Amino acid sequence: MKVRGDRECQDCGTRWAYYETGSVECPNCGSPRSVGVDEERRLHTATAAPLDLTEVQSLVDEQPLRTVAERAVETAREFTRGYGFISGGEVQPLDDTYLAAMELRMVADTVGRATSVTDDEESYFLSLLAGAGDGERPAREQVSDSLVDSRGLAYARGVEEYREDLRTYLDEHPDETASDQLGRLRGHVKRALALDGAISTRAAETLVEAARGIGAYVADGDETTLATTESRLDALEGLPRD
Repeated sequence: MKVRGDRECQDCGTRWAYYETGSVECPNCGSPRSVGVDEERRLHTATAAPLDLTEVQSLVDEQPLRTVAERAVETAREFTRGYGFISGGEVQPLDDTYLAAMELRMVADTVGRATSVTDDEESYFLSLLAGAGDGERPAREQVSDSLVDSRGLAYARGVEEYREDLRTYLDEHPDETASDQLGRLRGHVKRALALDGAISTRAAETLVEAARGIGAYVADGDETTLATTESRLDALEGLPRD
């Protein structure tokens, strides 16, 4: 959507940047009565809400693993559902915190629904829970075999959300080269989603790298990223398993 970046409270006169808070409520008095004061509206899909996993982390030593996993799913889902990648008309990167939250959402769902959980699965889930709030994800070599699909699905969904925001931006700022690359990326993402994430961890990472390359080109016009992105898209043909 397009919004005005600066708002003014009609009760106390305080001005603030909507792009930073993501709220129409006055940060000074809490009044919901505010108006946009910029003449220009800009594309804005980003959220200012952080990924706060403190409450979920506090349950690890107090509640069954299933309960912890269910709460992790709820928190990660709420964060990722409202996320966006355009801030004040500028394209943002596909960041690690979003990817970690998306993976936590998928892994926690798998763990929470399992009839039994292995030590490796529990360890991986708890490691992801501990670091996701800071954008930390275990290396792909550490992914338990039974959770490879969860990571693949998380990355595919995350890349698709990012691709959609890039598409929205390009509707207003057309670029044939970027559009062509997004089309190729979309084909790979569709296959990954159709496979429910059953792709190799290497392919999942390459999906992310390709999306980031396209995003960097769209944001900065850096043509040096194009060749690398093309090779990454080429490498995704077939999306093989490890």
